[in-house]
Amino acid sequence: MAKSIPRSGSRRTGRGGSRKSARRIPKGVIHVQASFNNTIVTVTDVRGRVISWSSAGTCGFRGTRRGTPFAAQTAAGNAIRAVTDQGMQRAEVMIKGPGLGRDAALRAIRRSGILLSFVRDVTPMPHNGCRPPKKRRV
Repeated sequence: MAKSIPRSGSRRTGRGGSRKSARRIPKGVIHVQASFNNTIVTVTDVRGRVISWSSAGTCGFRGTRRGTPFAAQTAAGNAIRAVTDQGMQRAEVMIKGPGLGRDAALRAIRRSGILLSFVRDVTPMPHNGCRPPKKRRV
């Protein structure tokens, strides 16, 4: 009978504790993705590893209310509250998308007390994009 090969690294070994509170992050990147239906705020460290995230949907807003500026403001506040406890003082902001929550999320980030080094719009723009569908014949 063939011997089974043990999988390495499949389970966490050592003591089982939460590593989130142990990390100290002085600088990070805040990504705001504002679509027409939802706003997602993700906070990462400078290497791109996610520290905290929140969205209008996880904050309890449902349906059309997820796309509102107030929902975006609440989502940004929730995502940042977790990282200010971990010692984040400075951040860069990357905003993507055409939604209503862009300005509201940025306003909430500014109000949180984190020093912003720059705010960049990273919305993808097509350089002539895809071929449009053929003209309709009725």
